[in-house]
Amino acid sequence: MRRVAKPEDDGAFMGIRYSQAGLLAGLAALLSVAACSGGTADKASEAETPAPTIDPYADEPVNVDLWLERLEVGSRELYSARTNVVDALHLSPGERVADIGAGTGLYSLLFAEKVAPNGVVFAVDIAPRFLTLINQRADDLGVNNIVSVLSRPESITLPPGSVDAVFIADTYHYFDDPAVIMKTVYEALAAGGALYIVDYDLKDGETPSPEKRHVRFGKAGMKSEIESFGFTFAEEPKVEGLSENYILKFTRP
Repeated sequence: MRRVAKPEDDGAFMGIRYSQAGLLAGLAALLSVAACSGGTADKASEAETPAPTIDPYADEPVNVDLWLERLEVGSRELYSARTNVVDALHLSPGERVADIGAGTGLYSLLFAEKVAPNGVVFAVDIAPRFLTLINQRADDLGVNNIVSVLSRPESITLPPGSVDAVFIADTYHYFDDPAVIMKTVYEALAAGGALYIVDYDLKDGETPSPEKRHVRFGKAGMKSEIESFGFTFAEEPKVEGLSENYILKFTRP
């Protein structure tokens, strides 16, 4: 993901950041994961798990309006079509969703409403400032089922089998090593779970604009690459309002 901050820690789930309202949701989600694995843990492994990385921006006010003006504007397709995109995922109450490259938390907040009251959304990002922003927005809106998670360039830092759906929008093309990070996505996704990827549809022969310079291929190339990581292609949902971007659904066998 975007190289804004690089945690130096290697522990799974090392970067969880809780909003005040999201603390109980985070604890419930962790207990759920433990229950699914039989409720046991390797004490030696626990002892080796370092404490969460300290957010260097924890005490710095976040300029919410600035980030919203940059990323949540009507001229940006993924913002204007957000409701239709969310509807295309068919999320249900109680599901556990990971929003990879969560940014301002736009989709995390929408997912939180869909999976409430017992579901949880893991807002995953490599930039601590975005996590601070998401926590602030969740607290302001009284949303109590979002857990922010600090990721690393090579890992989404979520435990195995901890989520039912993974959403990656306008983020995949920033991955430095897709094979490495998608391995952690595969492991975090429960068997039969869904992976949704939304990205810019680079046409054959098209030279991407400067802001899309990281995009390596269009949806055909994306489908082929994700399948090579062990995922099964399911469908291409048609979403009204998306013309420059596509959405592909995959499942974990």
